[in-house]
Amino acid sequence: MDDTAYDLLIIGGGASGACVAYEAVRRGLRVALLEANDFASGTSSRSTKLLHGGVRYLELAFKTADRAQLRLVREALLERGHWLQQAPFLAHRLELALPTDCVIGQLYYRLGLGLYDALSGQAGIGNSRLLTKQQLQVALPQLRDDIRRGVAYSDGQFDDARLNLLLALTAEQAGAVVRNRMPVVALEKKSDGQVCGAISENARGERQRWRARTVVNATGLHADAVRRMAEGDCRERMLTSRGVHIVLKQNLCPERMGLLLPSTDDGRVLFMLPFFGATLVGTTDTACPQEQAAQPSDQEQTYLIDYVKRWFPDMGDPEIGSCWAGGRPLLKPADADLNSSRVVREHEVETLPSGLVSVMGGKWTTCRPMAIDTLDAVAKQLDRPLPPAKRLPLLGSDVDPSKTSERLIQQRQQLSDLLPDSPWLQNQIEHLEGNHGLAAAELVNGWTVSQREPLSDVIPICEGELRHAVNAEHAHSVTDLLARRNRLAMVNCGEANRLTPAVRAILEECGRDESSALALDA
Repeated sequence: MDDTAYDLLIIGGGASGACVAYEAVRRGLRVALLEANDFASGTSSRSTKLLHGGVRYLELAFKTADRAQLRLVREALLERGHWLQQAPFLAHRLELALPTDCVIGQLYYRLGLGLYDALSGQAGIGNSRLLTKQQLQVALPQLRDDIRRGVAYSDGQFDDARLNLLLALTAEQAGAVVRNRMPVVALEKKSDGQVCGAISENARGERQRWRARTVVNATGLHADAVRRMAEGDCRERMLTSRGVHIVLKQNLCPERMGLLLPSTDDGRVLFMLPFFGATLVGTTDTACPQEQAAQPSDQEQTYLIDYVKRWFPDMGDPEIGSCWAGGRPLLKPADADLNSSRVVREHEVETLPSGLVSVMGGKWTTCRPMAIDTLDAVAKQLDRPLPPAKRLPLLGSDVDPSKTSERLIQQRQQLSDLLPDSPWLQNQIEHLEGNHGLAAAELVNGWTVSQREPLSDVIPICEGELRHAVNAEHAHSVTDLLARRNRLAMVNCGEANRLTPAVRAILEECGRDESSALALDA
């Protein structure tokens, strides 16, 4: 039993829960965070890896004269700028091409993307520009010949699972109690029916009580299940839409410019993006039962491959390195029935009469405003205003984030001196900085020479970082290590399977009794 009385108990360690924990410790709250599986094991590691305002949402806002939608786009663009500044080793500017075959289409997209640039204000990351056929051929050399022009614009690309993890680890370093593999099986209530804590149960069946003045439900797709723990008759609010991605071994974006297809035959948008030397293609948008959210169907894979072939007809047979799916937690309006089509991507913070605070809906880019809105509800439950947030740089960043990029450049020489002189040296430096930021050189310096040797030419992971992930990053399984602490399984599942025996041996040596297989649907 844990007799500590926390100010805030957060259930769910995805993007929303981890960001709530991070923002709460910045405001001096005593915080506990419980995750049933692994951090970012659900939707939060299965995004399209974009920090963006949403070009399609902007177009929708104008077609429907929806000012609220326009405000959401602006908010997301400002948040895009925030993450690019706070974690430049995890997030970077990505230019994307939007192709068209006529002058009118090019002008239409140029005007719209010019507004997209303007909405970001001082958080802008580059102006959109017209592309000639020759420029498109250089950036996307296998793109079909009849595409004569386009428009390039900028958004952010990031490592979703690593950012999720670093938010949780930074909160932990600042005093939060953070646990994964710790599912909540019941909520505790006082005699007046107010929620005052939770009961967790670990893999050995051992239960633990967590007392808290406020409980936040940040479980994404599973929000209704926790809400029913608090109030069995509450109305369901969540719907699930499955988004499937494939990763092609072929690099269709050799100049690191992505491609946005603005309108598929069924009215979707589709991205083809540079991804660890491969090509990420996605996403679909299929309503499904919650339990099928992480299970891609053959039809969805075929759908994506057909579009790749349509736009890159001379590439030959696409080779799929990996395929994975995640469920979008879509939020129904409170007055809608379960099958309502009035489903939106905005977030909502709800406080039930029992006092349970639930943060629902939203998207990765805007997890920080979601967290701040959640803490406003927490302050009401605590019946006191929260103090101003203190500065708390993410692990791997400088205390002054504006200096992080410069220091990363300086660190590269240290890493070059520490790492083995292999054909993958530069890739290994980029990989280690991309995962650990300014902490990379100190970590590598603590590893033996053999632990620094790259184990794969797909992503040059090494034994030292795998051991660090087990000992310092709450990794418990092969999937934790190969799909989330680094992204090898998300890029090339065959290569991840090749390394599985060695990874399992490391887990056992580190005291983890791990026998499960690599699984991208867990």
